[in-house]
Amino acid sequence: MTIHAHALLFDNDGTLVSSLDSVERCWTRWAGEYGITAEDFGRVELHGRTAAEIVADLLPTRRVPEAVARVEQLEVEDVPNGGVRLLPRTKDVLDALPADRWAVVTSATRRLAEARLDAVGIRPKTFVCADDVTRGKPDPEPYLLAARQLGVDPAHCVVFEDAPAGLRAGRAAGMTTVALTTTHRAHELVADLVVEDLSDLSVLATDAGVEISVRR
Repeated sequence: MTIHAHALLFDNDGTLVSSLDSVERCWTRWAGEYGITAEDFGRVELHGRTAAEIVADLLPTRRVPEAVARVEQLEVEDVPNGGVRLLPRTKDVLDALPADRWAVVTSATRRLAEARLDAVGIRPKTFVCADDVTRGKPDPEPYLLAARQLGVDPAHCVVFEDAPAGLRAGRAAGMTTVALTTTHRAHELVADLVVEDLSDLSVLATDAGVEISVRR
């Protein structure tokens, strides 16, 4: 199977990098500070959504701004403590692409996302984060904005995601979707192609665009 595209749009956490250990540490500490229980977390969708949306589901409106700032502070401070690591073949795939053929589209704030990306040496030319949109994933706005910034028709973009919310956003944007089973099981992910991670794929930049194929 070969997918032809003009631009590739990558979610960050769970797709290019993993910060699951850091997220667990920081949100556990945050929950203790704000009196949030595991049962409370179980009632809301977590992965692939902005911190502001998650916190808004857990706390009264008046407490949200302060609580969001607190969890961001905890996560940024945790980055130097081994809070992020590259997932397999991330650098190889990105290094094979011209800077104007790919973007990072993340639900994290710019401050947090930049800290994590800088820690592993990823510096995208095009970068959409929670601060840039009014509606986060699963709304298509983040991916549509990235396509617009790259000057590419959404129909010619491929989205790489590990979370159901992100895949829904990609589909709603009219884009081809590739799911990675780094944080969810394959049967939980609805996509045009499902792979374990980026090591299952070959990416080739051509004059006509980018070709993505499954490695055998």
